[in-house]
Amino acid sequence: MEGDGAGTKNPKSYSGIPEAVFVENVDEFMSKPENSPVEKVLRSLDEQHSKYKHMELSLATKRRRLRQQIPELARSLEMIEKLKIQKEDMETKFLLSDQVFVKASIPPTDKVCLWLGANVMLEYTLEDAEHLLSSNMLTAKKNLACVEHDLDFLRDQWTTTEVNMARVYNWDVKKRQAAKASS
Repeated sequence: MEGDGAGTKNPKSYSGIPEAVFVENVDEFMSKPENSPVEKVLRSLDEQHSKYKHMELSLATKRRRLRQQIPELARSLEMIEKLKIQKEDMETKFLLSDQVFVKASIPPTDKVCLWLGANVMLEYTLEDAEHLLSSNMLTAKKNLACVEHDLDFLRDQWTTTEVNMARVYNWDVKKRQAAKASS
């Protein structure tokens, strides 16, 4: 991915996910004064891991919503195209409620009403509606790409955190075993 269009090239995360730092040298990491006792470090890493899992859930929900929105926008754009070329009445059926369809006759028109959300519907010319829906489609596709990128980045972060947790835990076990053996 080249960039987000705002001048940032290859950002690590579009939504500001903090990067997990891999603990190369556990002895050096644990010798820092802020990394004592071990339980505090493990609790902190576990908390970080939980935050990453929460972020994943949020991003997965956003991805699901965008994956539903894109086909809906495509169907709406397809309908706008049909209405633009329509020269005579068109017979159609539309969904009124679950499993209840209504037959309708649609006369040629140059206007269409679009739901904007929050119980708001506005009337647009076909050209304006097409422009708005096309713009929304591009934005949704861009947002989906950003969410997919962030989910990949997030998986790397929680894997790094899990590895750090295991390394700190194993370091503690070895330290306790060495202390037990020396006494």
